[in-house]
Amino acid sequence: MSYGLSIHRVKDKQGLRQFIDVAPHLYQDDPCFITPLVMERMEKLSADKNPYFKHAEAQYWIAHRDGEPVGRISAQVDQLVHSEIDPKLGQMGMFEAINDEPVAALLFKTAENWLRDKGMTQVQGPFNLSVNEECGLLIDGFDTPPMIMMGHGRSYYRALFEVNGYEKAKEMYAYLIDIQESLPPGIQRIVDMARRNRHLHVRPLDMKNFDHDLKICFSIFNKAWAGNWGFVPFTDEEALHAAKSMKQVLIAEWGRIAYYDDKPVAFMIALPDINGMIGDLDGKLLPFGWAKFLWRLKMNDIEGMRVPLMGILPEHQKTPVGAALALHMIEDVRLAALKRNLQRGELSWILEDNMGMRNIISRIESVVYKTYAIFEKSLLP
Repeated sequence: MSYGLSIHRVKDKQGLRQFIDVAPHLYQDDPCFITPLVMERMEKLSADKNPYFKHAEAQYWIAHRDGEPVGRISAQVDQLVHSEIDPKLGQMGMFEAINDEPVAALLFKTAENWLRDKGMTQVQGPFNLSVNEECGLLIDGFDTPPMIMMGHGRSYYRALFEVNGYEKAKEMYAYLIDIQESLPPGIQRIVDMARRNRHLHVRPLDMKNFDHDLKICFSIFNKAWAGNWGFVPFTDEEALHAAKSMKQVLIAEWGRIAYYDDKPVAFMIALPDINGMIGDLDGKLLPFGWAKFLWRLKMNDIEGMRVPLMGILPEHQKTPVGAALALHMIEDVRLAALKRNLQRGELSWILEDNMGMRNIISRIESVVYKTYAIFEKSLLP
């Protein structure tokens, strides 16, 4: 029953902190949930710190029952989404809730009404806060913790979306690769041929020229992904912001830029799975969390990595050269990770209809171990 159920709009920094704290409160019995770092979440959701808000606005709400937090949700209006996809498309995200239909209905209704007031006629989500950040609802793979910059979720969330009129728009896959496993012989021959090809050259990131290299990577990314479902480009400010964030944990050998006749045409960046190092910090880096985190990073206390960014220029996509470069970069990064005795890597996320990349990944015997989905709903009467 919905007795005592209410919803409140986040109005200030204190409310934003309460909004962030809803998730750990609701996942106390889930061993796969990783409490996010509060400092990171505050920066991500604050309009004065995240360059996303240069082209977007968002609103957050917390649902309570008898004074206890039972759910949360956000709604976003993004001008880049309007220019790239649909001027009437709104987004929602940051969804968490107990397994209760009235709670979910109140959350969705509140976000949808806000979007309608902004003139939106359709909503998609979850986006936390954009397609270039954490996005998608976990619909399969609840038995393992999420890797860095990937979301977790409850198995009943899909039903709450669907009972409130949401339909699946697109699936995205997270592939798991065994770092310790060598490439199949046929694929190794392709990589060896690519290494001998005088037209091709692959190098690690240059940390002394980090900003320059990241500019190359994001330029390739925006061109490589343009035209894909849901694509929204990184702005220059967002790319710089992401670069600064990644630099704190990035390992140069885990990033690659590929050249064809001296022109940069592809890149790949893998990040250490810091989720495996912050699970016991309870979201806090102070007073001693920083020391623990940096010590673990320094002592190679890393079990996994994730590839959040990868791209190949359109003229080389779905070509033998593009496939060879992708496999070359993947193998280079795998070997670099092997030096630190990593066990697993994640390639994510990959759109369900990105058959070019899915075919490449399947050839290295990587398997889908988590499935995410974006849902959508009409806001018309």
